[in-house]
Amino acid sequence: MAPWQRDQGVARGRGRPPHIEKAAGSVPGDLQNTGGVFYHKVYAMEQPNLNRRDLLAGLAFGALPSDTPPADASSLYIPKPHLVEDRKLLHDFMEEFAFVNLVTASPSIHVTHIPTLLDRNRGTFGTIYGHIARNNPQSATFDGKQPAVIVFQGPNSYISPSWYTKTEVVPTWNFAVVHVSGKLKPIEDPKALHDLLAQLIHKFEGPKKTAYDFAKLPDTFTYPMIQHIIGFEMEIELLEGKFKLGQERSEGDRQGILKGLEATKPDRSLLDITTAFYKTHVAGG
Repeated sequence: MAPWQRDQGVARGRGRPPHIEKAAGSVPGDLQNTGGVFYHKVYAMEQPNLNRRDLLAGLAFGALPSDTPPADASSLYIPKPHLVEDRKLLHDFMEEFAFVNLVTASPSIHVTHIPTLLDRNRGTFGTIYGHIARNNPQSATFDGKQPAVIVFQGPNSYISPSWYTKTEVVPTWNFAVVHVSGKLKPIEDPKALHDLLAQLIHKFEGPKKTAYDFAKLPDTFTYPMIQHIIGFEMEIELLEGKFKLGQERSEGDRQGILKGLEATKPDRSLLDITTAFYKTHVAGG
């Protein structure tokens, strides 16, 4: 776990009490596999073979902690070689790949795909801002209490075994992701929402150097539209970076990965997908 992540207290579950059964012909002290933990069976007192040692052993086994792994606050399994703890690198990644998956699980799982803004300096690990349609059921989780995970996903690719120096290997898939967790607070004030939209548009429109200026749109046009969205802010409570790029492999394998990726045919672009979709699914396309 990254050093800036908050400590999470976890209460380990206790084992269940021993079973009390009437089972003629059974042997006291039998082991029963219940929920991944072996417990001694304790039988009714009329069983003649029951003795104090068996009873105490059964009670002792019933009091042992469960083998079930403790709950983990993290949302992502990260083997140590793939753990990234460089906060600046993670923030840079989040700003570059700002189109995210917003994931909530109350009362059921919802995933919304949206662009976001990162304020690196607000909160211990930064704060994320975004918005969704007000009619989206996920908006019910913007109460400052429900946990959420936001997933920033970069490029990914199949890695061929033929790229490695040894032949006895298997293929894999390389990728880079950042998960941030926290609680979603609503932004509903029209002026605050207007400012959020202006910042989002500036982030993505600015590099294109177009003539579009959101600020010049009349309020009579923008504010009625703003009524149909709800914004959110999420102070990051947990920041997780996983870069599975073959960094733990030998120098020869790493060079093979680079050469293989360089020679790989690029994935279809959004332009390619849009063009094909227009031709096959849009009238007159």
